[in-house]
Amino acid sequence: MITLLIQDTTKVLQDTANAVNQAVTPPVPELHFIDLLFKGGWVMVPLAFLAFLALVIFVERYLTIKKSTKDESNLMVQIRSYIQSGNLEGASALLRNNNSPLSRMLQKGLKRIGRPIKDIEGAIENVGKLEVSKLEKNISILGIVAGIAPMLGFVGTIVGVITIFHQVSIKGAIEIGTISGGLYTKMITSATGLIIGIIAYVLYHILNIMVEKIILKMETDAIDFIDLLEEPGK
Repeated sequence: MITLLIQDTTKVLQDTANAVNQAVTPPVPELHFIDLLFKGGWVMVPLAFLAFLALVIFVERYLTIKKSTKDESNLMVQIRSYIQSGNLEGASALLRNNNSPLSRMLQKGLKRIGRPIKDIEGAIENVGKLEVSKLEKNISILGIVAGIAPMLGFVGTIVGVITIFHQVSIKGAIEIGTISGGLYTKMITSATGLIIGIIAYVLYHILNIMVEKIILKMETDAIDFIDLLEEPGK
């Protein structure tokens, strides 16, 4: 009986102590991602702009490049058939209807048939360079974003640290709460800049890989076209 009474008393004391601790200790606020972003300060505005710019450029270039990579496996077969039969008008019409970088490049070479091979090669090469430059338009901006975003985020952190130590110098005392609280909010800019930079860097190389595949295809078909013109009887 005495043992039960002691256990009940101990339980009551523990419950009372827990209640007192909960009343005295303030609840720890939860950290939300959006709240952290807003605590980053003014540097988050240009970082948000860079992120938006990188996303818009990637989507626009991706759709444009993807449109240029449509299946053209039978194009050279049809062009060969038209040229061997002497139907240059049909080959030209086919290339006009195809409307792709490769078709525009071959069409320029087709218009030069009858001239020296060197002239045809030069015309094809010039058009190819122009088409590649169109595909690569604005891709370099992603590379710039990948380089600027981390540095801009680091600048935001440095400015925040300077502000914290300025406040410490004014107060004349070092408060751990002030320093640690300020540092974790200012480090948000560095983390955000790094994340944006990494994503922009990956997107930049994805687009470059896609363009390189198109360049390889154009060069291969251009060589086949020149070989076709140099076949005996042409």
